Order: sequence, then structure tokens, then C-alpha cells
Amino acid sequence: MTIHSTHPFLEPEGDRDPVRRLRGRLGGTVSLWTAGAVDGERAGLTVTSWLVAGGEPGRVLALLDPDADLTDVLLGTGRGVLQLLTWAERDLADAFAGTAPAPGGPWRMAEWLSTGHGPRLERAATWATLEVESDVEVGWSRLVTSRLGEVVVGDDHDPLVHRRGRYQQPGG
Repeated sequence: MTIHSTHPFLEPEGDRDPVRRLRGRLGGTVSLWTAGAVDGERAGLTVTSWLVAGGEPGRVLALLDPDADLTDVLLGTGRGVLQLLTWAERDLADAFAGTAPAPGGPWRMAEWLSTGHGPRLERAATWATLEVESDVEVGWSRLVTSRLGEVVVGDDHDPLVHRRGRYQQPGG
């Protein structure tokens, strides 16, 4: 067995989808989107393909996986919560992305507050409530546009950033 630093099943650089490669170079702050009831049907998804549009009210546009439970619950209820994650919450991000094990499920990895828009990560310093305005199919995703409701912007000491398939610390 040989141990090396490269991914053993990664396609050669020239054979990979150029759209995915371009998107990977954009990078972004990692958010966790949640919807549903804390004690009932609920869903969450780690999202990095999103942006904020200014206006009154402001809006958030996100590309969501059409097969994700979060997409179904968010579109079904019309409400959700967006919270920004920190470097210390990498494991939580991976659990909600479905890329790391979460014994007992990802909801057991943190404390949650019940809101009228869905579960909110208790320790989140920056978060917003969302009300779905529209959704359309775009490529392999659903482009979901939501109006911002309550917005809380806290200290931003150690945000979780994702670029080129890896988490990075700011400035890293």
C-alpha cells in the first residue's frame, strides 16, 4: 500500500468537468440552511452556492440540491433559517453535507432553538430567517430566492470558508 497526498479516485485535471472546476475556484462562506420543526420533520443542508441581494427587503439566492431533504422541506413550508458556520463547526458542516458520519444524526451535534422559520443553531452569531419567494430549475440545481426577515449579524472572528473542495481558514 502506498500513502500519498492526492485523492486516489480523482479524475485527472483535464478530464474533470470545467464548470465544477470554475465553481470550485469561486469559494465562499459556508452556511447551514435549516427548515421544519425542531421536534418534527426538519431538514438541514450545508450551502456555499449562495449570495445576498440588497434591497428592501433584502433577498438571498441559493443553488440547492433538488434531491436534498432541505429543499423539499424549505419549499413545502416556505420558510427557513440561514446561519453562518465557523471554523470550529467543520464537522457539523460535513455532517449536514452528508460527507461525514454523524452517529445519531447531525441534529445531535449541536443545540437548536425553535423558531417560526425552522431550527436555528443556538451558537450561531450570524443568522437570518427566510421566506421563499420563488424557485426555478437551473442546471442540476434549484435556484431558490428568499426574502430576508430577521437578520442578526454577529462577530465574524473565524468564518468557515470553502474553496476548491476544502475548508480554509480566512486568509489561508
